[in-house]
Amino acid sequence: MNLLVVCLGNICRSPMAEGALRARLATSPLAGRVRVDSAGTGGWHAGEPPDRRAIACARGHGVDISGQRARQLSARDFEAFDWILCADRGNVRDVMRVAPTVPGARVALLLEWAGIDAAGEVPDPYTGGPEDFEQVWRLVDSAAQAVVARLAVN
Repeated sequence: MNLLVVCLGNICRSPMAEGALRARLATSPLAGRVRVDSAGTGGWHAGEPPDRRAIACARGHGVDISGQRARQLSARDFEAFDWILCADRGNVRDVMRVAPTVPGARVALLLEWAGIDAAGEVPDPYTGGPEDFEQVWRLVDSAAQAVVARLAVN
């Protein structure tokens, strides 16, 4: 199984979700069986590490995301990944604009696909403070736990 988490710039939400997923998968029976990556719909931050506040928040939860580097979603991702899991509906819309006519990957909202909130979106903490990053962490870590549970039964 190959999962790609997508947000706008790939410096806040998707790197935090990637980190949470990797951490939860590493301690599960699925360790080594699920590949996780992240990308942004825009390329403004390509090559940059995650936002320092995202790094600090993840570190506070025992997860190191400092080695990640932002990248922009590409058409190749639709063949390389089984699922492209988006932080919000705007990301879904932007991902579908890039999708090939017959995409290989399926596209969904992360929280909906994880089964924790059918209409849920992960809010962008970029213009907020530490509490906004903590809220995002709670959401993406809950999603990561639910993804592990979902994949473990399949």
